[in-house]
Amino acid sequence: MCLYLVTEVRTIQQDLLAMYEADFGKHIEPRELPRVRITWNAIPEQLAKENRKFFFGQVKKGARAKEFEMAAQWLIDCGLIARVYRVAKPAIPLKAYLEENAYKLFFLDIGLLGASSELDARTLLEGNRVFIEFKGALTDQYVCQQLLSDSSCEPYYYTSESGRYEIAFMIQQSGSVIPVEVKAEHNVHAKSLRAYYSKYHPEKTIRLSMNDYRQDEWVENIPLFAVHAFF
Repeated sequence: MCLYLVTEVRTIQQDLLAMYEADFGKHIEPRELPRVRITWNAIPEQLAKENRKFFFGQVKKGARAKEFEMAAQWLIDCGLIARVYRVAKPAIPLKAYLEENAYKLFFLDIGLLGASSELDARTLLEGNRVFIEFKGALTDQYVCQQLLSDSSCEPYYYTSESGRYEIAFMIQQSGSVIPVEVKAEHNVHAKSLRAYYSKYHPEKTIRLSMNDYRQDEWVENIPLFAVHAFF
C-alpha cells in the first residue's frame, strides 16, 4: 500500500513538472526558452555530482555563465528554484562575503527533484546500494528548503581555501555564524565539520543526520526531521 501511494504521488509530481515546462513558453521570449529549459533540467545532475558550485559549462558544452544567468534568474524570480551563494569567509555579516559567481541551485521541493531525476518509488522506500550519492543530494535539497521556509533564514555555504572540505550550509543567527553539516545516513563521521571547528572554533556547530538528538562536546546533533525547529 505504501509503495502504491508513493507511486501515485510521483505521478502527480511528474504532471506538475510537465505543467511548469509547458508554461515556460507562455512567459519567456522564444530565444531565451531553450536556455531556461536546459538550466531547469540540469539542476538534478549538478546536485548529484556534488559540485563546489553550479557549472554552466556542464549545462551545455562550451556554454558560458553569462549566456545562462538570465535563464537561472528567471527561474529564481518565479520561485521554481533557489540560489545559495558561497561565502569567501565565515564572518559576520555573511552577505558581505558572498561570491557573486559561486552558487548552487536547488529545486523548490524535494519531491519535484526526485521526480525530475526519475527516481522510482521502490528505491526511495527500500534503498539501493547505488543510490548512496544521490541520497546526499536529496538530503541537501530537503535541508535547503526547510531553511528557506523560514523567511529570516538565508543559507550560504563555505568551501575552504584549499578546497579540501566544504560546509553544506552556513547560517547567521543571533550574532553568530553557525556551520551546518548534513548527513543522509546514521554514519556521521564528518572530517569537514571537524576541520572547520578546529580552525574557527565557532560558538555553535550543528550536524544534521538520521540519528537522534545529542549534544556532544563540540557539536550539536539534530535529527533531520527536526531541522525546522532549530532555526
